[in-house]
Amino acid sequence: MTEYIRQHGTTIEFSAGDSWVILNPIEKRIKEKIEKIGKPLKEWDISINYGIKTGCNEAFIIDRAKRDELIAKDEKSAEIIRPILRGRDIERYKTNFAELYIINTHNGIPAKNIPPVDIKEYPAVKKHLDTYWQKIKNRDDQGVTPYNLRSCAYMDDFSKQKIMYSEIVQEPQFYFDKIGKFFPEATTFIMTGKNLEYLTDILNSRIAAYFFKTFYAGGGLGETVYRYKKIFLENLPVPPATKLDKGDIEGSICTLYGLTAEEMKSISSILSP
Repeated sequence: MTEYIRQHGTTIEFSAGDSWVILNPIEKRIKEKIEKIGKPLKEWDISINYGIKTGCNEAFIIDRAKRDELIAKDEKSAEIIRPILRGRDIERYKTNFAELYIINTHNGIPAKNIPPVDIKEYPAVKKHLDTYWQKIKNRDDQGVTPYNLRSCAYMDDFSKQKIMYSEIVQEPQFYFDKIGKFFPEATTFIMTGKNLEYLTDILNSRIAAYFFKTFYAGGGLGETVYRYKKIFLENLPVPPATKLDKGDIEGSICTLYGLTAEEMKSISSILSP
């Protein structure tokens, strides 16, 4: 249940378990409007998950030279080596791919009858991992053998169409991986499901970022940095999916949210180029 307190002409909104949000009258009106028009992201047909935790990145995340070397020694190695993105590699609508790759010796998915990777089938990869034996043997994040990564029930989502993003940013930085090319490293989050291209445009917009930071982000990181924490991001109201004007994304989204000229003027500094 949400309640409001009037204090010195300002509205203070609070609810059990949430941080207080101090709003002026027009901000309160905007928040009520977008929550009436939009549906919280958690009610969309999407899932949000974090990336792969290897427990020993130096062994399992390799550069292009090592990738090429392992494939040259055994072509079968290519089956379990995939390009990977760290949070720092993701930008708004694009990536700055650092030519890093993960050795995906996954632990299988029993519910889907997918068995763990048998390292004996990949001798070149095994020889490489053996050079890190003491480290991979003693790590917490491992599967049925030290060669295997920890279990991940949504492992197959990594190869699907998805939105990828970093959690702590100064501006929205969401990338739409249309063909499921990249695996996400532990500092990268992924969103899978429906209407992903539309959601990428919404999430990358300055107006949606303003709504998120002002009403839902939880604060605590200062004025210039905010955190797209899952439990906060899931509360962001998003208007029903429709075709957006690619030449004026911000204007299209403002129209979808039903903002008036007065409301847009109040946040004009956010919307200016």
